Amino acid sequence: MNQDMQSRRRLWPFIVLILLVPVVAAAWSGAWFYAADRAETVIAGWREREAKAGRIHACGSQTVSGFPFRFEMRCAEPSLEIKSAEPPLSIKARDILVTANLWQPTRLDAEFTGPLTVAQPGQAPTITATWQRAHTEMRGLSISPEQVTLVLDQPVVDRTETVPPQRLFGATRLELSGRMLEGSALANPVIEIALKLAAAAAPTLHAVTEQPLDADITAVLRGLKDFRPKPWPDRFREIQAAGGRIEITKARVKQGETIATASGALGLSARGRPDGQLRLVVANLGDLLPVLGLDGRAPQPVRTPVDKTAERLDRVAPGLGNVARQNAAPAILAGLSFIGQPAEIEGKRAISLPLRFNDGTVSLGPIPLGQAAPLF
Repeated sequence: MNQDMQSRRRLWPFIVLILLVPVVAAAWSGAWFYAADRAETVIAGWREREAKAGRIHACGSQTVSGFPFRFEMRCAEPSLEIKSAEPPLSIKARDILVTANLWQPTRLDAEFTGPLTVAQPGQAPTITATWQRAHTEMRGLSISPEQVTLVLDQPVVDRTETVPPQRLFGATRLELSGRMLEGSALANPVIEIALKLAAAAAPTLHAVTEQPLDADITAVLRGLKDFRPKPWPDRFREIQAAGGRIEITKARVKQGETIATASGALGLSARGRPDGQLRLVVANLGDLLPVLGLDGRAPQPVRTPVDKTAERLDRVAPGLGNVARQNAAPAILAGLSFIGQPAEIEGKRAISLPLRFNDGTVSLGPIPLGQAAPLF
């Protein structure tokens, strides 16, 4: 009798466990389907709020799966119509897959399938973007993200309204991330922005960006009021009114044998133009001067950057300007070496110069580089 009672006592925990398994499974299933239904409700509410702001989000079809340990929401043929833009824009892609694990509810991952097209509603696409892989990761709550990262492998952006299409941007890899340092998405956010580019080129942007370059840039943006959707000119006005600025904490760019690093801060003038100064350190600056139009090959009587630079060099050392006019880039390089400070980058001899932005007027040391467009 005692042995029978002992046997039943030993079996009792196993019996309880067997009885609990279906109960727990049923509770887990109910919780998963409730959460899935809740997620669709939240998404529907977000779309409704976005629609009131003039941004219409839609899916050709939408499914939720991933039971029992994760959520997967697939949006086939996603589209975004921005009615508040001028002119209105229609953005479309092929597929978006958003996933979240139940044991990491504050992390969302998304995979995008291209191509992505941009057009005016009802018109043929004017811009088309493709990639080998596009992935985003968001940490934190959806209404208050702490960090967002975008990674693109082999991204290509073309202007397709021309024949043949015009290449706007291409790279081997692009990584862009934003991390909350202070405040929140709803009140005075201060964010750290990091950009990494590998073999990136933008042929139509500037002569400097025609050839592939690598970049690793980290900056801190201050002066934002919030992350509520609003036109970019309005956002830049808020930053200027708050005395905001972007602080370049680390910047390294390499193109061929030319390497440059930069640090400093830029704000906005009352006219909405960049204003501030960066400390630029460049190795093999001579390779960069012809790209900036400082090789003396511009036809006369056009007033070239060489002429303007020569005048400024004369102010520093009388007679240096005439040498610059005659020998162009080599003389300018010599003049900059005289004005700048010697430095070193990765074992290479370099020169340190100020890159100034004075109400949109850009100059490298005494060399005028051009005028930046206003942001509002």
